Amino acid sequence: MAIREQTVCSVGELIDAVTPPDPDPKIGRRRDTGVYHGASAAWHALLTSLDRLGGTEPPHTKAHLEAHILRNFIRYSRPYLPAEPTDAWELLVVAQHHTVPTRLLDWSYSPLVAAHFAIRASAPGQDCAVWRLDWQRVHAAFNLPALALLIEDLRHLFGKEQAFTPWNLFSNSSPAFACMIEPPSLDARIIAQAAVFTLCSDTRQSFDAFLHHHGLGESLTKFIIPASATAHFGDQLDLVAVDERRLFPGLDGVAAALRRYYC
Repeated sequence: MAIREQTVCSVGELIDAVTPPDPDPKIGRRRDTGVYHGASAAWHALLTSLDRLGGTEPPHTKAHLEAHILRNFIRYSRPYLPAEPTDAWELLVVAQHHTVPTRLLDWSYSPLVAAHFAIRASAPGQDCAVWRLDWQRVHAAFNLPALALLIEDLRHLFGKEQAFTPWNLFSNSSPAFACMIEPPSLDARIIAQAAVFTLCSDTRQSFDAFLHHHGLGESLTKFIIPASATAHFGDQLDLVAVDERRLFPGLDGVAAALRRYYC
């Protein structure tokens, strides 16, 4: 079951591609249930920041440092946290949000947010991509609820015999699973970016390779934005107000939007 690919050259084409052709019979509306990830290069595998630690040729070379990294983040971050985290899982989300290498992979409910990150990070002359994940199909394959999981849901689902902490996950390779997590609204960026994460039990292969290995390749679709269309696509994103000022609320986001817009 190969990963599907489709080329899109405009915001309109991307929206048309992800809009269901028929309304949902239960609610009478066209609601896409996928989540989206922006990739700066169309040929990039779906690697987490932990996968990329130590380089990508090959990746996964420093995955064994995962627990050490998180423990040190917990140790040194406490004076700067605006509120006491509920548990180590919430700290893992905070660490990911502040670019600490983790096994979490960023996604968004918005294909346009993903397109923004893909285009703004792409190199000149380079095709980029927006990945779509049918996370409900993934949940069904691993006998998980057809609902996005909250952190407390992880404890309910996996912590029956022992406390389901990140440490237990890091040290236990079976059973294999992947799921989608809706993080708590720790700050305005998570809300503005409609951010969610995938969590995978395997740190030895990319997320797309993991899904393919488990017969779930068709849960992914890659929308390729050709290099020749990125400037046009980016201008359209500005027109529909998908820019740094909206996605990064605060002075840093305002400054980033102005630097790029007037360059």
